Order: sequence, then C-alpha cells, then structure tokens
Amino acid sequence: MTPAAVAVDLGSCTAGVWAAQRGTVSGACGDRSPVRRGRVVDVDGAVALLERLVRQYPQAVPAGGVVVACRPVLASGAEQEATRRVLDEVLAPSRVLFVETVRAAAIGSGAAAGSLLVVDVGAGLTEVALLRDGRVVAARRSDLGTRDLARGATVELISDNVVRHLDDLRAGGDRAELRRAMARGVLLVGDGALHPGLATAVSSELRLRVHRAAGPRTAALNGAGLAAMSLLRHPAGTREGPAPKDRAGA
Repeated sequence: MTPAAVAVDLGSCTAGVWAAQRGTVSGACGDRSPVRRGRVVDVDGAVALLERLVRQYPQAVPAGGVVVACRPVLASGAEQEATRRVLDEVLAPSRVLFVETVRAAAIGSGAAAGSLLVVDVGAGLTEVALLRDGRVVAARRSDLGTRDLARGATVELISDNVVRHLDDLRAGGDRAELRRAMARGVLLVGDGALHPGLATAVSSELRLRVHRAAGPRTAALNGAGLAAMSLLRHPAGTREGPAPKDRAGA
C-alpha cells in the first residue's frame, strides 16, 4: 500500500485535515478548544478532535504515512512536541514535517517565489512574516486575533498591531529584502482576510496593496498538502526551514 500524504492544521477556531485521494475535512473547535492562541493546551482534547475529523473519511487513513503539520512562527520546542504527540497518537506517521502556517499559506496561494510579506490574522494569533522563496527569514507574532473582536478589541487595534510588527521587522531585519517584498504588497490570510474592513485598514495604515488569498482560511492547509505530496515523492528533498531569529510580540 502506498504511504499516505497528510496535512494537518490545528487552529484555535477551526481544525482541518487534508489527505491524498481523500480530500479535506474540517470542523470548528468550539468554545473549549484544545488549541488556544496556536498552542495545544489539551493533548487529549486535541487527539479527540483530530480523531473526529479523520473518522469523517469513508476510507481510513493508513498508518505509516507522511504528515506535514502547520505551526505558528516562533513556536517553541514544547509547543511543537505537544502537536507531535497528537499526530503520533491519531495518525502514527512514519515522518512528521512542521511548516510555518505563513509559509504553507504562501505555497497554497501560489505566491511563494521571491520576496513576500505575509500577514496571517487568525482567530487567536496575528503573524507577520518576511519570506524569501518560501522560507521564513524574519517574523513576529502576538496573541491577538479575530476572536478578540467579541471581547472588546477593534479592527483598528488589530491593524495597528500588524503595523507594529512590520515596524519591528524594518528595525531588525534585511531592509532591502523587505522593500522588495513590500513592492509586491501584502498577502493577507486567515480569518482576518474575510473580516469586513481589516484589509482596508491594513492597506491604509501601511500604504501598501493588500491581496486577500483565494480561500484565506484554507490556503495554509492546501499548501501543507502540497508539501506533503512533495515529501512523499522526494523524501530527502524537503526540509524544515531554519527558525527565524526573531521573537514573539508582547
């Protein structure tokens, strides 16, 4: 039997799985999500969530496949290990590759080549990253997302947060690379790309073009799926990129 190629995106609001020849299944995490601010905080709950998703396939996903899992930028080793435990328990893969969500979204949007600025506003996190040919070279992240709009946050606050992260990248990174990326505009992905007014606010504050990804909620999972297929075909040719030398935002 051919090993399965699987992609997993465990978000704070929605979780999704893509499997070769089976397609995509997804589901809401609920108010008591086992994933909060991009971190698995309840391994058993995350196992149950992933099992529910995988059981939606008419044919079981065989063990021993390759899995590409999305992770936030600047994820710690402990955060990544918690996700790995969930994947091992449910999918029993032969190999797991972690890829930053922003990188996967760029791949899934067909925009990974060259210099690229990606803004991912999810339910619980905001991530701003500079990519070069599909590799994250600098990034910022903060615990602010669209779910916070129901708790008193505003679109302007989220937009200001994006600007602050970009200012940090300007101060601490490769300015020439950043200028090349900014000339292309910003790729906006995640829940925030669908929120009325956010793209306009970000574009106005940054004075840059903002491009919404096609299918902004699924771009990362689609990109992770492409990476999983590549990993299956060329197991020695797909590597995790080096962690960017940056920090999470306060």
